[in-house]
Amino acid sequence: MSQILSIARPDSVRSVRLDTGRGTFAALTAAPPAPRATALLVPGFNGSKEDFLPLLPGLAEAGYRVVAIDQRGQYETGPASEDPSYTPEELASDVIALAGVLGGPVHLVGHSYGGLVSRLAVLNSASARAIWASLTLLNFGPAAVSEPTRERLRLLLDALRTTPVPELWPFLRPEEGGVSEDVLAFLSDRWARNAPEALRLAAERMITEPDRTEALRDSGIPLSVVFGTPEETWPEREAAAMARKLDAHYTEIAGGGHSPNVYEPEAVIGALTSFWNA
Repeated sequence: MSQILSIARPDSVRSVRLDTGRGTFAALTAAPPAPRATALLVPGFNGSKEDFLPLLPGLAEAGYRVVAIDQRGQYETGPASEDPSYTPEELASDVIALAGVLGGPVHLVGHSYGGLVSRLAVLNSASARAIWASLTLLNFGPAAVSEPTRERLRLLLDALRTTPVPELWPFLRPEEGGVSEDVLAFLSDRWARNAPEALRLAAERMITEPDRTEALRDSGIPLSVVFGTPEETWPEREAAAMARKLDAHYTEIAGGGHSPNVYEPEAVIGALTSFWNA
């Protein structure tokens, strides 16, 4: 589960809905008066745009228009359109459509499962260099998740076959004292709004995802890997090796864990802006 410490929204951050040819997507955005470029932030499994709240003001202050979304099947986006499909390939097409609405080329950032979707968005773009200014993979590895994480996802898949999503919350609820009551209420509500099919397809893909490093390296766009540690979902050594194979800029953020955007936001802001500025 993505991690959040606060849901307080800075004054500089606005809630918007983005209309595309593939549906309407909930988003949070922040921007300076004259942005130098646009960045699109894609959350991970059971995540939402609120995962990026600690980053948005700082990235805007650095000169960037930033847009964080709820993916199709997540929180306030919901199904986005009639007869939705939640396969990673369809979610990647959503990301491509959003880039078209925002105007490109766009800096793309994908966190965890959002990294898997963002990588597909780059690989499936007809002209990646015309759409994407860069891609940053945030706590995402080259292929399937670690075996301990695969086992947890298998347990979730078994539970989803017989139990409605809201009824699983007691088994996922953070330990007492870890977060405030308002954050717990938000997390419970967000979890309940997940489309079951979106959860199922995401879990299955994270268990089976192949290594697409070579194809991504050939995309021709600038690449970056930002990785918080300690991390269990993808081992750090795998992410570092992926970055070397991609010839990508690599930043390890000690103490960031799986969500450095939450626990070490200033370090993530520094890593992103130094990469984008270059």
